[in-house]
Amino acid sequence: MSNSELATSYAALILADDDVEVTPDKLQTLIKAANIDDVESIWTTLFAKALEGKNIKDMLLNVGSGGGTAAAPTGGAGGGATEAAPEEVKEEKKEEEKEESDEDMGFGLFD
Repeated sequence: MSNSELATSYAALILADDDVEVTPDKLQTLIKAANIDDVESIWTTLFAKALEGKNIKDMLLNVGSGGGTAAAPTGGAGGGATEAAPEEVKEEKKEEEKEESDEDMGFGLFD
């Protein structure tokens, strides 16, 4: 991570900690107050747009919650899913058999 990205990240965290809306102007003001001169305005704009409408504190608190993963099917509710799985396996076996029959035609790399 470059110094520009790091400075912008810290500025966004400071604004979020004070419950202030993250905008490019506010990020740039904090960065200039920290005497960091090499941050291009594109970074503040990107961070502000990425964080627009999001609660940064909630994002930090829920980092390890795993909310984005799918739950494994259980008991009665997963009955339909377990029936479909063997059909998929059968189709894969048929495709493999077709590939093997192509190899048995007698054509080889060194023939």
